[in-house]
Amino acid sequence: MLNSKIAGKYQVKKKIASGTFGEVYLASISNGEEFALKAEKLSSRHPQLIYESKLLKTLHGAAGIPSVRWAGIEGNHAVMIIDLLGPSLEDLFSLCNRKFCLKTVLMLADQMISRIEYIHTKGFIHRDIKPENFLIGLGKRSSLLYLIDFGLSKRYRDSKTHIHIPYKDGKHLTGTARYASLNTHIGIEQSRRDDLECIAYVLMYLNRGNLPWQGITAQNRLDKYRIIMDKKASISPDDLCRGFPDEFKVFLTYCKSLKFDEKPDYGYLKRLFKDLFINENFEADHVYDWSLMNYLRPVRPVRDEEKKTDPMSPGHRKNDEQLYERKKKRTCAIF
Repeated sequence: MLNSKIAGKYQVKKKIASGTFGEVYLASISNGEEFALKAEKLSSRHPQLIYESKLLKTLHGAAGIPSVRWAGIEGNHAVMIIDLLGPSLEDLFSLCNRKFCLKTVLMLADQMISRIEYIHTKGFIHRDIKPENFLIGLGKRSSLLYLIDFGLSKRYRDSKTHIHIPYKDGKHLTGTARYASLNTHIGIEQSRRDDLECIAYVLMYLNRGNLPWQGITAQNRLDKYRIIMDKKASISPDDLCRGFPDEFKVFLTYCKSLKFDEKPDYGYLKRLFKDLFINENFEADHVYDWSLMNYLRPVRPVRDEEKKTDPMSPGHRKNDEQLYERKKKRTCAIF
């Protein structure tokens, strides 16, 4: 059982998430500041937390990378305390009825490419890009997209010589099958191109609301992975991106064309989406689909004497709804 106080400073308050990696708790210090506490049993078959904490310290200092406040062993757990962040893109996607407008997707695309570019410049690949691993910040950083969960990350080049890892095949799938690159399914060692292909699938998931290989059932996991691989291989970028701006097809096609050890042109990929953003006359105001939802307030009964002054009165609520519609028209072009 996890200790109630970690490192003599961090008070464990409540569990906020759990998974195969371990558990995440809300923790706080004496001044009330809150953090996320990630805990993993030392008896775990595939321990990742200590490795992840060291990697995050290597990546420290860049926008969109959570800071490690403390990491170590407490009792029978490995523990890492990091910045407390907001909801994931998957959570926000569900909140927005599983549909993001083009403006939101383009603003996210720019940040996703920037995050993975930074990680690649530090010599690592992520290997588990998915909406659940992108979180938004809190407070003043609520427009900033964070990338988390580096337990499966790996060096793709030597830290001193910068020599690229060798090409290998026969590898098991690492990551999440829904967003994994086709080469990952085939069993080829992952490299920078695979992280980017994952981003392409995430963007189309956010555009479309689903991917064609979702919902597949099979007798076992390996059969399911094989069916997903076959489905991915059979669908061209044209088909996957049909009905959406050509830039998404160009992005996916480019990622799939990269050689194993080739350095991606991140600037070119970001310009693709920035030019589309400008051509669509979108405003760079960091207003996302979930930001717009804040303009609508919950309805409650209002007393007669409150109607003229209470901002929650029907007249004010009507104004809120009108503001929401105006803001939505100004900032979103739904495809």
